[in-house]
Amino acid sequence: MNSRERILTALDSNRPDKVPIFETYINESSIVKLANLLRPGAAKVKSVKERCGEERKEILDLYCLVVEQLGLDATCTNFSIGIELMNENYGRDKFGTVYSLSEHGEPIPVDGPIKDRSEIKGFDMVDKLNIDDFANVQHVIHRLGKSKAHFVTITDPFKVSWRLRGGMQHLLTDYILDPGLVHDLARISTDFDMAAIDMAIKVGADGVIMVGDLAGEQTTMMSPDQFRKYIKPYESEIVNYAHKKRIKIIKHSDGNIWSILDDFLEIGFDGAHPIQPQCMDIAEVKEYLGGRMCILGNIDCRVLLPFGTEEEVRQSVKETIKKAAPQGGYIITSSNSVHPGVKPENYITMVKTAHKHGIYNR
Repeated sequence: MNSRERILTALDSNRPDKVPIFETYINESSIVKLANLLRPGAAKVKSVKERCGEERKEILDLYCLVVEQLGLDATCTNFSIGIELMNENYGRDKFGTVYSLSEHGEPIPVDGPIKDRSEIKGFDMVDKLNIDDFANVQHVIHRLGKSKAHFVTITDPFKVSWRLRGGMQHLLTDYILDPGLVHDLARISTDFDMAAIDMAIKVGADGVIMVGDLAGEQTTMMSPDQFRKYIKPYESEIVNYAHKKRIKIIKHSDGNIWSILDDFLEIGFDGAHPIQPQCMDIAEVKEYLGGRMCILGNIDCRVLLPFGTEEEVRQSVKETIKKAAPQGGYIITSSNSVHPGVKPENYITMVKTAHKHGIYNR
């Protein structure tokens, strides 16, 4: 069984030959550090302030080196949204959202093109999207070949909407003050996501990761009823579209999603990521789902991977595999991403331990 087959088998909630190993996002500085550990002297580039989807080719090549050297079963690549620098600290995408840039994480929207409903008419994101935006995705797929599974990040309609509004606080206020605007934004965002899926398929992707947090560690950011009114119908439309196109779709949301986990099942996501260990017990989630949806993640990247010992990482990986892997339907990843705070040695230990202890007995 090759890597692609292994990932797709797990996403069907079946049992592959061994637990697949994947990472939905590895930060640029982490790619550089990992590459230099895995092949000393390989990385001769300096990290810059991040503009997701605008990664330089030399970073993409180092990412491919990391995937190959660690034996990861899948890749995940951002497509370009055309973020251009305004100055040292800010950038603007081609849809009009302004971001604060940082070396330590993804760009943060601080201003959006939609201030009120008067600016909705004629606003179209699809006509600004083109196949060249997926050049980085094509590069990674061409470099690593089709024996790996390849995923593209798309942004949840909720997150696309609050980017357009210039901040989540504005959209959540709209939930109360202007529900019509919320639905208008969700329509624009959904059309954009479906167009992105079409282009991801054209360049050879096997699936998409729908990113966008919906919860904190206590509960969802909006009420479950608001989720079902303003988000669920649009996510359902995107998932149905992806499945008609015969590709997989995984939902990423940090936080405590227990109150909407049944909704994820009804929507039809193939997988849920990352089952955050601070607020969700992966054994309970596994038992509850009963093979109805693949689960991904759960290796703590807040404390364990940045500050733990390698032995603590090994023990956590073994325990998580024991809880989540039986009968299949589990893909091991960190509990969010390999961010700048993660010790590269700990991540390498995580992956090596998964390779060693994730083999299913036939």
